[in-house]
Amino acid sequence: MLTYPQASNAARHVNFDEAYARAFDGSRPGSGVKLLRSDSRFDKRGQPINGRARRLPHADIGDASSRALEITPADVVSRRARAWDGIKVEIIQSATHDKVEFRFQSACHLLLVYEEGVRDEGESVVGDLLPSTLRTLRRKLTFVPAGHDYREWQRPRVRSRVVCFYFDPAKMPIHADASTGPLTPRLFFENNALWETAVKLATAIEDGSELDSYSQALGVVVAHELLRSHAHARHRLPPARGSLAVWQQRLVAAYIEEHLGEPIPLTALAKLVRLSSYYFCRAFKQSFGNPPHRYHINRRIERAKTLLVDRAASVSEIALELGFSETSSFSAAFRQTTRITPTEYRRALA
Repeated sequence: MLTYPQASNAARHVNFDEAYARAFDGSRPGSGVKLLRSDSRFDKRGQPINGRARRLPHADIGDASSRALEITPADVVSRRARAWDGIKVEIIQSATHDKVEFRFQSACHLLLVYEEGVRDEGESVVGDLLPSTLRTLRRKLTFVPAGHDYREWQRPRVRSRVVCFYFDPAKMPIHADASTGPLTPRLFFENNALWETAVKLATAIEDGSELDSYSQALGVVVAHELLRSHAHARHRLPPARGSLAVWQQRLVAAYIEEHLGEPIPLTALAKLVRLSSYYFCRAFKQSFGNPPHRYHINRRIERAKTLLVDRAASVSEIALELGFSETSSFSAAFRQTTRITPTEYRRALA
């Protein structure tokens, strides 16, 4: 489990210069990849002071092969981190609208918590999961287990901000509901408890809080919530016939909610619950009353109703967030489901 001996209670403020990269990694960054260089370090309250950052005397998590997230080009983001025994937390914030690429593969686990972020274009890939081109990343989470490959590129539309958690697998807590199976990659899932705890910890770090024990405790909570969410996502073999099992219904419904703004191939949903496309389609309709495509559209419209309450967002912006390429196609789908247009629906709320 995550343990914090007395000697390591004080969190370290870390900057990602090349010297630290070698201490944490044991190797130089890959070809064409640079880690952000900084000429400042932080005082006890987290404020920058003159002088070059001190190299950590030892790596804080994992073995010599552990690595930080690689970002190219390095100068389009700012990076700030704190580390305890078994866990490191890093806050990464975009500084421009330029294209940026991310890459990670390590002996430690990585959890990415998207606090803010909308991209004009981009793609994210974790392991052998299907690539995602989701544009609105706020409140999404991505988990990269140790040894899995993570790649992402994007052109940010607005300021993006992601909180990264690096966990030493040997010091992860043991959750009572977790199976003995390995942790599996997850791309752009949602978990309010996990997201809110992570953001609370990031805020504490930026405020320069001297309550290291509080920040440290939040980090442990994030680890527990991560394992709990993984335990709930585990599934068993499906029944031979009939409708989808309860666990399958929950898993598929959650996946659709997490990817409302993206096209979802039928094969992806079938693979999720280990069924053939033919059997899955029949079982899904029997369970939900609609084929997967119609169910997906209906859930988009329900989300649209919620977004239309906020008059600060235009109909066009809502259409884009929900994955419609044109406002007209969004209006047509909305009208087909509700018999009124999005503008009429919003007007009726007044």
